[in-house]
Amino acid sequence: MCGIYIHIPFCRSRCIYCDFYSVTQSGRWMEAYVDALCREMRYRRDEAGNQSINTLYIGGGTPSQLPPVLMCRLVEEVERVFGLAADAEITVEANPDDVTPEWLNAIRSTPVNRISMGLQTFHDPLLRFLRRRHTASQALEAVARCRQAGFHNISVDLIFGLPGQTLDMWKADVEQALQLQVPHLSAYALQYEEGTRLWSLREQGRVEEASEELSVEMFTVLSRMARQAGMEHYEISNFALPGMRSRHNSSYWTQLPYLGFGPGAHSYDGDCVRRWNEHGLRAYVEAVGDVPHGEEHLTPVQKYNEKVMTRLRTCEGLSLEILSPSERDYCLNAAQAYLRTGKMVCRGQSLCLDEHAFFISDAIICDLMQ
Repeated sequence: MCGIYIHIPFCRSRCIYCDFYSVTQSGRWMEAYVDALCREMRYRRDEAGNQSINTLYIGGGTPSQLPPVLMCRLVEEVERVFGLAADAEITVEANPDDVTPEWLNAIRSTPVNRISMGLQTFHDPLLRFLRRRHTASQALEAVARCRQAGFHNISVDLIFGLPGQTLDMWKADVEQALQLQVPHLSAYALQYEEGTRLWSLREQGRVEEASEELSVEMFTVLSRMARQAGMEHYEISNFALPGMRSRHNSSYWTQLPYLGFGPGAHSYDGDCVRRWNEHGLRAYVEAVGDVPHGEEHLTPVQKYNEKVMTRLRTCEGLSLEILSPSERDYCLNAAQAYLRTGKMVCRGQSLCLDEHAFFISDAIICDLMQ
């Protein structure tokens, strides 16, 4: 199996927390950019070998800024160059205010069968602070429109730990998201990434980061409410109704191969080679042959560390059977302190984080790395 990720870097405006590669002055580039994506896919078609393309994820940026005719062309090119499994999961990220009936009708003419929307919060003052383009009412309307257009595999994103966000405000956000009865929910603690507007505001003392105690409370409330709504907490930041996990993102956590197209996109061969396309819209569009990119070959230690880092994020945990004897001994020895305190548990042949330890997972995972 193999997944494909396509990066659409175009945004009408940039959210203050986002550090993904994006451009805001983009209208004149869109058609040329899709031409370049198609060229890159054709140039690299052999990298997929004869693997079945099981997932396609079109992310950004803001893919819903791409005119539907270009989106249709892009999906058709993936099908023509690589082919898609009959039951492939095909996701497009969309901003709620882009989700018009016209846009949805155009997308319905493609094989796209999953919509992912960044709602982030249902409090309009917080949305304005984040420089999100939509309002809370537009978010609710967007989900309803997706259903009316025949899309039922819908994922929504929330962010917690926002400046000025109280625990009660967060509870209301989670309750509202669950009332939408979407099959998938992602929720992330706000990150202050260097180079973003949010980072600058904190450095200037104009915003204050949420306390660790409040963030832990918010995460605990989220987990409890999602479980009560029948969702499984299948990855640290992700919840899904039974059978509705994100298949594309799950491939990242289990080291399945994937190909990434567009500036800033990453690829992995499922073994030891990682590749990343360099940022830069003009250089990408004007490239002849392969696009500007970097590559690394993982050492055995790096491969072990990646297994620990990705698989311990999931509810299934890290299977000891995929480790070499020496790796298994090292891992079990490093995990002993956490097993004694209950922060980790053994389930069959797998080491798993207890759900209550999810919020401190970074520290635990680091201790298990070589």
